[in-house]
Amino acid sequence: MINRDCEKTIIDKLFKGKVIIVFGPRQSGKTTLVKHIFDNIDVKKKWFNADEPDIRISFTGASSTQLKNLAGNAQLIVIDEAQRIENIGLVLKLIVDNFPEIQVIATGSSAFELADRINEPLTGRKWEFKLFPFSYSELSENFGILEEKRMLEQRLVFGSYPEIVLASGNHKSLLNQLSDSYLYKDILALENVKKTDKLENLLRALAFQIGSEVSFNELAKIVGLDNQTIEKYILLLEKSFIIFRLGSFSRNLRSELKKSRKIYFFDNGIRNSIINNFNSVEMRDDIGALWENYIISERLKFTHYNEIFSNKYFWRTIQQQEIDYLEEREGKIFAYEIKWKSIKKNYFSKTFTEAYTNSNTQFITKDNYSEFLTEK
Repeated sequence: MINRDCEKTIIDKLFKGKVIIVFGPRQSGKTTLVKHIFDNIDVKKKWFNADEPDIRISFTGASSTQLKNLAGNAQLIVIDEAQRIENIGLVLKLIVDNFPEIQVIATGSSAFELADRINEPLTGRKWEFKLFPFSYSELSENFGILEEKRMLEQRLVFGSYPEIVLASGNHKSLLNQLSDSYLYKDILALENVKKTDKLENLLRALAFQIGSEVSFNELAKIVGLDNQTIEKYILLLEKSFIIFRLGSFSRNLRSELKKSRKIYFFDNGIRNSIINNFNSVEMRDDIGALWENYIISERLKFTHYNEIFSNKYFWRTIQQQEIDYLEEREGKIFAYEIKWKSIKKNYFSKTFTEAYTNSNTQFITKDNYSEFLTEK
């Protein structure tokens, strides 16, 4: 098993009087992670798989007495695929309020399936953990930094989903199956999301625009939907951990773009599967965009797992001056330019450095990306 960066943090939160929620995309390893914790903790425990119809029926509408009967003398109970239980937030609230000595861990396939249904009933009663596909930090810890660096081009093309990383071959077929089975399953289950072809066209358009500013008006014309529906679909894609957006950073200059956004994919392999391009790095004309997507998505995982709280942006002016990625944390601005090719001159936008004189600037390249993705 490849150890996950959030496992120790989850263990540290056990038996502190709150429900632990582990959610993320399908096939990211949530059940494997929680099973590892479950198997290695020496307490009385029970595992409930909510994919089983009788388990769902038992928990749905259960009273506190019925829930106690289900738990029995267990000190730890796991509810896997908890989003499949109706009113799961209220069920978890009953357990934590009436039986604080019982530790509950619940897993769910995506934020909109589980987290959005539990926020109100579990306010102040939960710890939430997102589990992404394997991170660079996790893989380098398991395989060694040198070996993981050797695998860089593989990760850029095929991504870091557990099934892909651990497979001995057949990556294209596995990725296409993963993409087809998980991309739409949750989204199409929601009310009024029925236009699969439009959703596929939207994802394809976004896949071709990683690293570029995204216009909802332009996307609406490409896909054939109105702006409001485009925004709704993008929100659903974000909540199902397929994409994420960066907003534009603006503080001092009139020339700064204030309402722009860029959209990236959580996993390079899923992005390449959508456009059906698994060409090797040396044969690609989008390597700059792939590298940028990889670095920013990996940095997002790293900051999340290490509880580095920051606002994340890109920066651009009307005159097309641009910085790929910014973090605002602890009152400071950290600006990063992400370059695939070697840099002869370390040049940052003079407009930016003069406007934000106390900012920290750095180029992220193949020479130093490992430190950027592993060092706090």
